[in-house]
Amino acid sequence: MSKFKIVAKTLAGLENVLADEIRVLGAESVLAERRAVSFVGDQEMMYKANFHLRTAIKILKPIAEFEVTNRDELYDHAKKIPWTNYLALGKTFAIDSTVQSEMFVNSMFASLRVKDAIADQFREATGKRPSVNSEDPDVRINVYLMNNHCILSLDSSGESLHKRGYRIGQGEAPINEVLAAGMILLTGWHGEKDFLDPMCGSGTLLIEAAMIAKGIPPGMYRKSFGFELWPDFNEKMFAEIYNGDYEKEFNGKIFGSDISMKDITIARANIKNASLTKVIELQVQDIIKLEPPFQNGIIVTNPPYGERMKPQSINELYTSIGNTLKNKYTGFEAWIISSSLDGFKSIGLKPAKKIDLFNGALACSYRCYELFHGTHKQSVIIKKQLV
Repeated sequence: MSKFKIVAKTLAGLENVLADEIRVLGAESVLAERRAVSFVGDQEMMYKANFHLRTAIKILKPIAEFEVTNRDELYDHAKKIPWTNYLALGKTFAIDSTVQSEMFVNSMFASLRVKDAIADQFREATGKRPSVNSEDPDVRINVYLMNNHCILSLDSSGESLHKRGYRIGQGEAPINEVLAAGMILLTGWHGEKDFLDPMCGSGTLLIEAAMIAKGIPPGMYRKSFGFELWPDFNEKMFAEIYNGDYEKEFNGKIFGSDISMKDITIARANIKNASLTKVIELQVQDIIKLEPPFQNGIIVTNPPYGERMKPQSINELYTSIGNTLKNKYTGFEAWIISSSLDGFKSIGLKPAKKIDLFNGALACSYRCYELFHGTHKQSVIIKKQLV
């Protein structure tokens, strides 16, 4: 089976996590780039990437790469591509563009030039053209234009891979599923310890944690992938991937709580839809009043921050979080994401690690706190003695 270049898109800060995932799949020439990882694989690898990768947003198959100096050259190069290999009359298509070039005011104009090239090629050859469907196309095409360098790719994923398929409701500020999985994988956790999210909202971190712990592929809940509508779709190959025996035993605990009854109700519905009710336990409770449901576990949480929190209230909340962690969760490791630097100061704990991430458009810091008895200096001495 022939091999080709594949590009997996991701969120800023998750490139190395995604690269590790891709290496585990067995891909070749894995290279972490800016918000993407490129690698080499065959059709089966492309299917596996869509089905298994937790931190990928899109899996792209580049079909043309060229330099352009003006808008007409983009049209000319796009028109030379044999689109009948990828798109048939009667099928619909859509174009997504990422553009950072002085040639185009915005990405929409680049998409229009490529759309015109495809339509004109079909019209000149057959007198007809395929239709555009921006909402639910049969084939999605990706345009990446950086300065003068352009890459045209087929989007093998279709809808963004963060849309797992298990979410049937969401709270006020739900975290992206890809970001949630990336946050968990950045901690190094794969189910070795009990897991707690004491501000769980609609349950995304809990569900992603359960999927990781039990080995459930993130594509298991999806109804479809873009490649299933391609002319060369290998149904038997994908069926073997989909029906593989992946689930593993997990005997630990995954526990979530939130002060909002509404959010817990939504979380229960999402967890039930993911068939993880027996794995995840929920409770309506304020983090300050919550008693640790186990000892020496890991905490991963996404507390309120950003525009929905006033500075005074966010400092009060984060002070309470810090005091609660210090007084109740000795022996735990706590990971917190937030865009509020003042909030982090109010926690009053020295982070062991800091990682830059984005939650949507918000630049965030993701920080690890090792919760121990005594001072930080005493903890360091004890660790050195153990080594």
